[in-house]
Amino acid sequence: MRFLTLLLFCSLTTMGLRAQEVKFGKVSKEELEQKFYPQDSTADAAVLYRRVRVSYKTSPGGGFIQETFIHEKIKLYNKDGFDFATITEGLFEISGEEETAYGFKAYTYNLVDGKVEKTKLKNSELISEKKNKNWQVKKFTMPNLQEGSIIEYQYTIGSPFTWLIDEIDLQYNIPIQKEEVQLAIPEYYVFKPLMKGYLPINPKASRDSKQMQLSYRRNADAGGVKTERVVTNITVNMNVVDIKMQDVPALKEEPFVNSMDNYRSAINYELQYTKFPNSAIENYTTTWKDIVKDIYDASSFGDQLDRKRYFKDDLATILGGLNTETEKTLAVFNHVQKNMTWNGTYGYYTDEGVKKAYETKSGNVADINLTMVAMLRAAGLNSDPVLVSTRNNGIPLFPTKEGFDYVVATVEADGKQLLLDATSKYTKPNMLPVRTINWAGRIVKEGGVSEPISMIPSYVSREIIMMNGTLDGEGVIEGKIRRICKDYVGYGFRVNNNELDEETYLGNLEEKYKGVEIENYEVRDKTDKNKPVTEVFEVLAEESVELIGDKMYFSPLLWFANEENVFKRDQREYPIDFGYPWQDKHVMSITIPEGYQIESIPEAINISLPENMGKFTMRVVPKGNKSIQVLSELGFNEAVIPAMEYPHIKEFYKKVVEKQTEKVVLSKI
Repeated sequence: MRFLTLLLFCSLTTMGLRAQEVKFGKVSKEELEQKFYPQDSTADAAVLYRRVRVSYKTSPGGGFIQETFIHEKIKLYNKDGFDFATITEGLFEISGEEETAYGFKAYTYNLVDGKVEKTKLKNSELISEKKNKNWQVKKFTMPNLQEGSIIEYQYTIGSPFTWLIDEIDLQYNIPIQKEEVQLAIPEYYVFKPLMKGYLPINPKASRDSKQMQLSYRRNADAGGVKTERVVTNITVNMNVVDIKMQDVPALKEEPFVNSMDNYRSAINYELQYTKFPNSAIENYTTTWKDIVKDIYDASSFGDQLDRKRYFKDDLATILGGLNTETEKTLAVFNHVQKNMTWNGTYGYYTDEGVKKAYETKSGNVADINLTMVAMLRAAGLNSDPVLVSTRNNGIPLFPTKEGFDYVVATVEADGKQLLLDATSKYTKPNMLPVRTINWAGRIVKEGGVSEPISMIPSYVSREIIMMNGTLDGEGVIEGKIRRICKDYVGYGFRVNNNELDEETYLGNLEEKYKGVEIENYEVRDKTDKNKPVTEVFEVLAEESVELIGDKMYFSPLLWFANEENVFKRDQREYPIDFGYPWQDKHVMSITIPEGYQIESIPEAINISLPENMGKFTMRVVPKGNKSIQVLSELGFNEAVIPAMEYPHIKEFYKKVVEKQTEKVVLSKI
């Protein structure tokens, strides 16, 4: 970014466009007495007022500074609402320039003996945390929180990055009673607004002006040897945008969403061009290819791929005796995965550089995966980095460097294209960490040329449960279970459970299985990523069968049944994102007690979704009056299903729940 070399001094005289903003500190007894939010009685908290104002001022040394003023007033109805009393603000810094936060003012209000009492946030309670070389966090938690408290705070973010306006959220996870957003942008900057989410947003555009004192140097003679300082007063036009919203509903969590932030109503601004006084137009509208080329040209990205001496000896040892491209790929991948440890930091730029990361055996995402790309290339393989936006980072609306926050690798091996990420100890080729499965990435080839690649797995990950059980005359079931977790199901098991001790894990499993007692537990291949995880254990269940008179009632899938439809809403605006295609398969045999006969069993079902998106089958087969066999398969062949298919998905799951909770009925002979 070329900063304005003129010295601008601004007397901020705004001409009558100020909104009727709510004054800070104005909290009523009636607000504190309110027991629930009228428009949403389920809300744990609600924003009573929110104001955001983005404006520009001039710095003492010349050039603009962007200021974002934030004022929020929040009602906390219960203790769950206390989560909204911790405020975190990220501050960016690069190349010696940084964002700063200042002007903090914060109070907690409570009703004590019928009077409004306020508690001030102390300066010592403002916490600064350095996250990495580019980000620090300013954080504070409001004091003296009680059920019914109102918290109020305001502060300003000053930024030298005037060409970048942060996304402005217009919707929270709690309701917003009233909010006002205003942007006042000098005419020198021309931004394109981009709306996100499903709420109607009606920005009102207007013009304002500010009297500015313009200071610059010009040639004082014909030869240009001498210069002189010129001061002049000018009127700068301001493009003003006002957004006012009331009774904004909370963004409610939905099942199977990659990131709710992708669907949160918000407004973004993309810089198209700048036109400063005495300067030519400078265009900033760019493409993903431009962004990728810029990233590639950075010393902490493209240059790192050319450094190879630091692993030369190790690579020769790794590749010894190997011939095929697949063998070499696996050898390099396993070496990096085993010998380097991820420090938990995302990013597509290296932190300390690949050489130092390799020597210390630790680094961020880029340190590890760019090292792997360099080694694969040195091994003679066609390998490239792949820029990714993680699920938490969302799906960018327009080309920007912030649209990516991660990098993985791709390689061509024996005619197959594989995706690799060595930051997790439990991944394997073409099985990336779930955090990276977010629509599409961009392959970065030598020279910065790029092309898109899908990040969504196409193969089906399976969970297979086999059970042999015996039901006695008291309604108690004893049995032996074998559970097999393949591909992403196995990956999920390892990530979620391998750090747990067995007692804790079995306690969680017994709770999941609704009080079933588990004994003689064994697990196999829990650390071997190339094999399924296999669990074998015995169960004792005393509450899975209902005895009424001379009859027994139980669900064919017992505690494995889906008892509730997770899709409850009538409509859905977002895609259904499972992360990866999956299938649950159950093969169960249950011996019935002596003296009982099978009176009725659920009818077989075989239903499919349109376009073969998903399928559910279940059969309960009697084996005389001695046992029943249950065969069930439920799964989806697509990882992501469009929102327009939601009615089909909801009805499909309704039938799944109805069938899985139907009863087998046994009666005494």
